Amino acid sequence: MVGIVLASHGDLATGIKMTGSMVFGDQEATAAVTLMPSMGPDDFRKKVEEAVATFEDQEEVIFLVDLWGGTPFNQISALAESHEKWAIVTGLNLPMLIEAYSARFTMNTAHDIAAHIFTEARNGVRVKPESLQPEEAKPAAAAAPAPQGAIPPGTVLGDGHIKFVLCRVDTRLLHGQVATTWTKMTNPDRIIVVSDAVAHDELRKTMIQQAAPPGVKAHVIPIEKMIEVAKDPRFGATKAMLLFETPQDLLKCVEGGVDIKHVNLGSMAHSVGKVVVTNAIAMDEADVKCLEDLAARGIEFDVRKVPADSPESFDAMINKAKSELAAQA
Repeated sequence: MVGIVLASHGDLATGIKMTGSMVFGDQEATAAVTLMPSMGPDDFRKKVEEAVATFEDQEEVIFLVDLWGGTPFNQISALAESHEKWAIVTGLNLPMLIEAYSARFTMNTAHDIAAHIFTEARNGVRVKPESLQPEEAKPAAAAAPAPQGAIPPGTVLGDGHIKFVLCRVDTRLLHGQVATTWTKMTNPDRIIVVSDAVAHDELRKTMIQQAAPPGVKAHVIPIEKMIEVAKDPRFGATKAMLLFETPQDLLKCVEGGVDIKHVNLGSMAHSVGKVVVTNAIAMDEADVKCLEDLAARGIEFDVRKVPADSPESFDAMINKAKSELAAQA
């Protein structure tokens, strides 16, 4: 695996590494090196060498650095003179790091990753309102999918069955972990939030649509509409990520005939009457009953926040919830 070193003046590198872990999960072969006011160039250079020495592969290393021409860049650049496979990218930002993490799954060289992440890092700098952003700096708009309404009813696209690349229960719906990590891992062409409540809340609906990553369109639809879509052969060429706010909404879809086989249980927020069963999931008796009903229908659960996390046991989680709910009764 290509090693990643984050380097900066002050604690920027340490902070962005921590933030990256919140979005993408803890990552191996990654280190943060910081230049503090009390350090000289030689001290920093030694820290870089020590960081690289912790990697299994010390030849394929990419450095994500804050400033071109600053001391961190200059010292790393000097070291790179004797390591032709190393690569340096400056302008360190979170989209750059997330893209580097994702690229390591498919790319084996630091040079390939450096070339790949450049555009993503640059597109991560945006302005709102968008009218303030220079035309030449605006990212190219993704080609919009053809409106389904323009396709005659009964038309069969693909094999006539919508593809679910991920079905996730997450109280927060579309947020950083979903818009970056899970989207890159599953590669949908649409993100569909299925919720009667959100579909009738214009503010939440707008925020979700704006949170969609570049190139992926986000939709917010009520449950009955999702049931219709799942039976419409015009969506046969669609790869969709489904997001549910609650397991109850998911169950209604399944009862309506939506063919869901696997579910990622990401987060269920704590509220009055619920017990905490993992660091991201809290349940009450209604949740337990609903999840057991879904499992009885043959649905398999993958309990984890991000792909890098180790899956937790669904049965152990349910048993813990039952035990703690019984204890507080």
